[in-house]
Amino acid sequence: RITALVPMRHNSERLLQKNYRDFNGKPLFYWILTTLTQCHSIDAIYIDTDSPIVKEGAPKISNKISIIDRPANLCAGETPMNEILLHDVSLVQADYYLQTHSTNPLLKAETIERAITTLLNSPGYDSLFGVTRLQTRLWDVHGIPVNHDLNVLLRTQDSPPIFEENSNIYIFTKEILQAKKNRIGAHPMMFEIPRHEAWDIDEEIDFRIAEFLARDNRSL
Repeated sequence: RITALVPMRHNSERLLQKNYRDFNGKPLFYWILTTLTQCHSIDAIYIDTDSPIVKEGAPKISNKISIIDRPANLCAGETPMNEILLHDVSLVQADYYLQTHSTNPLLKAETIERAITTLLNSPGYDSLFGVTRLQTRLWDVHGIPVNHDLNVLLRTQDSPPIFEENSNIYIFTKEILQAKKNRIGAHPMMFEIPRHEAWDIDEEIDFRIAEFLARDNRSL
């Protein structure tokens, strides 16, 4: 049994009301929830929220969607996501949990299905998280190259890739989460997602770019 967990706070700090802000004619949460309902591998979808707007609107999308009322002690912006997930898995039983966000509106159902299938067919891994490939020259705060040699000027497309955790997909078990207090286990699989599909909305510019991409049939 695979259950999707989608946490959504009513109030957000960097981009106000983003979880239910209008995104191409629908609340932002509509898009990822609709995508999840199209995933045949996912048996149930639970939204952990304190938002009356989300509580009212989200279950109307599908009877697969249920609400977990977020307790007041987990509503602060600085509350770690792993604490919220620990609360959720204590209430909802599943063999695997897949966590994503309303702020990933471009994520495709076939990508989610591929992530699930890949992990289930890879016994050497205990969890999975989504990543985005980066091939660019990065520097740390001290001006030291992170992933390139100043004496060897490679074209960026030829540079060794590094990967950014993109917050689009996490798959884990209750045992891993409870043991490590983390959704990423001891032997995680990095699951690459194309950049245009993995857009994560944190700030206004992210929202506008994602909305533009969504109008272009959710792809490039």
